[in-house]
Amino acid sequence: MSTQVLQTPYCGLPPAPADLWARWNFDPILISVLVVCAAAYGWKATAARRQGQAIAAWRQASFYVGWAITALALISPLCPLSVSLFAARVGQHIILALIGAPLVVTGRPFTRVENVSNPATKPRGIAPLSAAALFAASIWFWHAPAPYAETFRSSFVYWSMHVSVYGAALWLWASLIDAPPAKAMHVVLAGLFSSIQMGFLGALITFAPRALYTPHLLTTVVWNLTPLQDQQLGGAIMWVPGCVLFFITSMLILWQEIIRSEIAPARANAVSR
Repeated sequence: MSTQVLQTPYCGLPPAPADLWARWNFDPILISVLVVCAAAYGWKATAARRQGQAIAAWRQASFYVGWAITALALISPLCPLSVSLFAARVGQHIILALIGAPLVVTGRPFTRVENVSNPATKPRGIAPLSAAALFAASIWFWHAPAPYAETFRSSFVYWSMHVSVYGAALWLWASLIDAPPAKAMHVVLAGLFSSIQMGFLGALITFAPRALYTPHLLTTVVWNLTPLQDQQLGGAIMWVPGCVLFFITSMLILWQEIIRSEIAPARANAVSR
């Protein structure tokens, strides 16, 4: 007689509503990684200050706020709630990719110390359209039903999902924030592409005629949702914030480029006179 071993998801078994706020994720490895990364950034900021090229205080604050938000998304009760609800897992991804990642990147953690005082300095090799394509690939892959279900069976796959989505988001936002003027239109196109793909995927999930995500077929009822309603909520969470935020970012960058293109000739004419 064979025995089937059921795998417990990384965030544990689905929580009951009454127990949710007691379900924090105090994984020592995760907490150690989060602390080490924050400490490494602090060391970099200190080194830059000693060299007379200090990272602006507002940028440091942005990094630490973004890193705190990233940590909360991973260790808070949102982790076990994402075992019960697809909407919670999507919300976790949105917090990581659209709130935590841009705030962290604004702190300039990937710029060499000798260049931190130059706001035009960008990490080498960043191509906005390539970054947007990688981010789209990670979002679409991990929200396909089969890979998504696999994250509930393997902690390695679970962290592969989070690392790839968050890493791709960091790369994308690094290519959008403080973009050099020469890449302005590439940045606008990357932002628009990200807006469209997030909106399209969210719409596909929202308007799917049946529940697609098997891990949640039996876990949503205690939250007064059917699996399809949970899926529709998750699709809307992906659709609206992702579509709107990337669109606004693109329009702001386009507006800055228009203003720059108008100011430059005016300054040239003033100098020639």
